[in-house]
Amino acid sequence: MLNTLVMGAGTMGSVHARAYERLEDVNLVGIVDTNLQKATELAEELGTKAFRTYEEAVEGGEVIDAVSICLPTPLHKEFLIKAADDKRHVICEKPLARTLDDAREMINYCKEKDVKLFVGHVVRFFPEYVKAKQLVAADKIGKPAVVRTTRGGAFPSASNDWYADFSSSGGLVLDMIIHDFDYLRWCFGEVERVYAKSSKGRVYQKTEYALVTLRFKSGIIAHVEGTWAHQTFTTKFEFAGKDGIIDFDSSKVGPVVASRTQNGQGRGVAVPESPLKNNPYYLELQHFTECIKTGAEPLVSAEDAYKAMEIAIAALESIETGKPVELRDRKVKEAVQ
Repeated sequence: MLNTLVMGAGTMGSVHARAYERLEDVNLVGIVDTNLQKATELAEELGTKAFRTYEEAVEGGEVIDAVSICLPTPLHKEFLIKAADDKRHVICEKPLARTLDDAREMINYCKEKDVKLFVGHVVRFFPEYVKAKQLVAADKIGKPAVVRTTRGGAFPSASNDWYADFSSSGGLVLDMIIHDFDYLRWCFGEVERVYAKSSKGRVYQKTEYALVTLRFKSGIIAHVEGTWAHQTFTTKFEFAGKDGIIDFDSSKVGPVVASRTQNGQGRGVAVPESPLKNNPYYLELQHFTECIKTGAEPLVSAEDAYKAMEIAIAALESIETGKPVELRDRKVKEAVQ
C-alpha cells in the first residue's frame, strides 16, 4: 500500500485527491491546505483527514510515502524540500518551478535525498495526443514539416489571485502552453530556436495571448498558440506532413470541461476531463504511483519537465527582448521578472 498526502485543496489538489481515492493499493492519508475549511470539505467527501500544515500531518503520525504538491508555483520548491528531507517521493504539478535555477536545484535535491520526483505533464496521457504521436511515429503522414497547437480558455482565478502576478505564475506561457512544449518535444525531439510574441502589457491584465514559434533540430516548425481570453476551454492541434495531415479540435468532439471555483470567487483553472472511466489525470497518477512501487522509469521525467521549462523561459525572454532565442550550446537566461 502506498500512502499519499496531497498539498493543496484547490482545483489540482482535488483532482489528485480524487484519483488517489480510487486507485488500488493507494491510501490517501490526508489533504493539507491553509484554508482548513476547504481541506476539511474535500477530506470529508473522500473519507480522509484534513490538516492546515504539512507539519501537522507529519506530527499526526500518518505514514506518508509520497506527497503530491498541488500548490501555486512559487511554493513548489519549499514543500518539495520538506518532503525530500523526510525521504518522501514527490509528485509535483507543472511547471516544476518559476525559474530554471530553482528547477535544477529541486531535481538535484531529490537525487541527493534518493527520492523520486515526478512532474504532472498530463497531456502525454490524453488519448488523442498519444494517438497522434503514434501516427507520426508510424509514418502515416510522411515526414512532418509544420505543426500547429492551440490551448486556451478563461483567465484562471485562484487563492490570492496568484495567476495575475506574472512574477509568480509566468503567465500562460509558463503555466499553460508549457503542456504543448513538453508534448511537442516528446513527439519531435529537441528545440533549437524559440521566437515569441505576447499581448502582455498591451491589454487588460487578465486577458493574455501568446504565439510561440519553435524550430526543432529535425527542421520541423511548430506554432504554439495560447490564450486566456475565452470562456470555453479548448485544445487543437494539426500536424502537416509530406503525405497527409493529422488534426484534432476538442470543441468539435464535445469534451466535458470542469471549471472549479477557488475560495468561492471567480472561475478556477480549467480542467479538461475525459468521458472515459479513467481520465488522463487518473492514468497519470496511476502511472506515477506504479513507478514508485516498481522502480520503473516514468513516461515523463524530471529532466523532461526541466526541458519544457527551458523552452517556456526562452519564450518569455523572446517576448521581453523581441528577438529569437537560440537554445543550442547556450544556457537560457532567466526571464525578466
